[in-house]
Amino acid sequence: MQSLRKLKVGQSAVIRTVGGKGALRQHFLDMGVIPGAEVTITKFAPMGDPMELEIHGYELTLRLMDAARIEVEPIAERTNSHKHISEIKESAHPGLGEEGIYHSEKEASPLPAGTPLHFALVGNQNCGKTTLFNKLTGGNQHVGNFPGVTVDKKEGVIRGFSHATVTDLPGIYSMSPYTSEEIVSRNFVLQEKPQGIINIIDASNIERNLYLTMQILEMNIPTVVALNMMDEVTGNGGSIDINGMEAMLGVPVIPISAIHNQGVDELITHAIHIAQNQERPRRQDFCDKNDHQGAVHRSLHAVIHLIEDHAERAGLPVRFAASKIIEGDELILSQLKLDQNETEMLEHITGQMEKERGLDRSAAIADMRFDFIQKVCEQTVVKPRESKESIRSRRIDKILTGKFTAIPCFIAIMIVVFYLTFNVIGAFLQNLLAAGIDKLTELTSAGLSSLGVNATIQSLVVDGIFSGVGTILSFLPVIVVLFFFLSLLEDSGYVARVAFFMDKLLRKIGLSGRSIVPMLIGFGCTVPAVMSTRTLPSARDRKMTILLTPFMSCSAKLPIYAFFVSAFFPGRGGLIMSALYLFGIFLGIVIALFYRKTLFRGEPVPFVMELPNYRLPAAKNVCQLLWEKAKDFLERAFSIILIATIIVWFLQSFDLHLNMVENSKDSILALIAGWISPLFAPLGLADWRICTALISGFMAKESVVSTLQILFADDVNAAITSLGAITLLVFCLLYTPCVAAITAVKRELGKKYALFVVGFQCAVAWLAAFAVKILLSLCGF
Repeated sequence: MQSLRKLKVGQSAVIRTVGGKGALRQHFLDMGVIPGAEVTITKFAPMGDPMELEIHGYELTLRLMDAARIEVEPIAERTNSHKHISEIKESAHPGLGEEGIYHSEKEASPLPAGTPLHFALVGNQNCGKTTLFNKLTGGNQHVGNFPGVTVDKKEGVIRGFSHATVTDLPGIYSMSPYTSEEIVSRNFVLQEKPQGIINIIDASNIERNLYLTMQILEMNIPTVVALNMMDEVTGNGGSIDINGMEAMLGVPVIPISAIHNQGVDELITHAIHIAQNQERPRRQDFCDKNDHQGAVHRSLHAVIHLIEDHAERAGLPVRFAASKIIEGDELILSQLKLDQNETEMLEHITGQMEKERGLDRSAAIADMRFDFIQKVCEQTVVKPRESKESIRSRRIDKILTGKFTAIPCFIAIMIVVFYLTFNVIGAFLQNLLAAGIDKLTELTSAGLSSLGVNATIQSLVVDGIFSGVGTILSFLPVIVVLFFFLSLLEDSGYVARVAFFMDKLLRKIGLSGRSIVPMLIGFGCTVPAVMSTRTLPSARDRKMTILLTPFMSCSAKLPIYAFFVSAFFPGRGGLIMSALYLFGIFLGIVIALFYRKTLFRGEPVPFVMELPNYRLPAAKNVCQLLWEKAKDFLERAFSIILIATIIVWFLQSFDLHLNMVENSKDSILALIAGWISPLFAPLGLADWRICTALISGFMAKESVVSTLQILFADDVNAAITSLGAITLLVFCLLYTPCVAAITAVKRELGKKYALFVVGFQCAVAWLAAFAVKILLSLCGF
């Protein structure tokens, strides 16, 4: 035998032992990495780590250090061909009210008419769950092509049924407590006790998806299975015996294509029916007492009898609780509150099962589930030929994840994105909109003057609102264009590849490759970037990634960069902005190394994920995302930024006696800013107007520009030198995120970390700006 990491591309082997312990090992088992499974190495990341392997008919990525814990026996060729049936006999699918061939159990009386029905939408990551949620509710949640798009619970009313709601839970692979998403989803089902579960399955990857289904069936809640992406299965010559699968699973199975809205109405009516009538999954054993699973069968039934009363008191489904405590699930075991004798008897039962089965408890349960899944697939699935999506993805990956081409391609793609955003498309649209706003400002000013409106009101409207908010609005095209390109990269599936080949690099600074996703999102907005860290499986990685996202320059800072670049460095926008972005990334790496040695010692969690096929981004999804971001920007422009602009105008226009001042230096604002300006004197930024703008930037980064526009008017070049402009740009790049981002940090990590981010980012920004100023001064700038 040898370790899995020693295999070469194209080599196959049989897994003999799976090392490790605890939740991590359980996660590997739940993903199908179990003794007896056959694997084939398909490729390595460009830097040699992680590796991708094919197992149970799907591709899985593992780091070499994790693969080293798995012992395998090489084989010349795979013997388990996962044979499926070759054809399906046509038969009618039972309609509502007919005796379903799944023979569901009615353990409770039908619910009274009009009873509120609540469903949980549960499924693997990247199986089309959010798309289905939108079809069920008519909602407009963001849909992506990266595992873990859903980072929180979302709830909506099922269309056509005002008394029925559905909650879209985070995508998970099993009900084991490995990731925070699994805990959220499991606790929701166990504690909220929904009237029904809609379990969505990727029909093109059915063996992988059915593992979660089996655990859901053990929960004994009315369930309907939605076989999604059936159009891809049939389009590639495959089919599924729906009636046969219903008979084996014991629940209704509905073929659908969520993206094309096919079968969704039938799914809704079946879901309402099983919830209204409380038709629960048919009681059955997934293991045969007469075959090699006999030891597991006897163990499960013995444990069920042992814990039955405890499970009832704890409100836990007994079959689910039994299988989880055999696996060694401490969270479930603590809820059962077994006494000493029962605990000892549980150990005797599982010990005997391990001895008879020849596998440890966790591996035995996982093997039992995958054994049943294989039987279901062999009897009900006509295996499709390799899909055109898979073939296309493999060809594209030869370039985009190639050993010598992956990193250059990534750099080239990001350069093109930034160039088109800042120098071509975004810049053109920005200039166009700015010209329109200037014209509107002129017309408004002339109109107010002709009407004889009070000079103070004219100043508020023209010098305050139009000058401040109008300037910010002109940057809307730049932000929309940037999000357009980021959306294309995510929806196509490329972002998942970036996580794959960047993992080894990020691991050197103490992070997982999956952290690249929140960081890329951070270039758009820090708030969703912070929220997206919920898809990371460890608290350590989540905290560290959140604390590093402020170093990824968000799109709200673009107006600041564009303002100073156009004023001081015309024609060099792309160069200056690229330098700022790279400097932020460089400092983020330095800070990450500091964190790794101090606050976050230890190694990042294993990199276990599936790479989705490349798909053409859906125009509707892209347009929806752009509308959401544009709407969010406009809401902020006409709320936070508008209020900030009016406050700044008032403080800048009046003194402490509320007399309108002729010179802003006599205003209330000058007095307040004067208190903190000495801190910025070493940076050459002691001007009270600059300090004021930076303070307003805490509310919204776009406010920095609107405030400067109000306070400096057209005199910014006379007040700040080119060196001062660069120093200010560096400070704005790094200082505290806006209040919305800090609120997101507080929600995720608590008040202590939120205050830390404010103080730490300001300190880093000051030191970095000071260092840049000294360095450029020495260079004679």
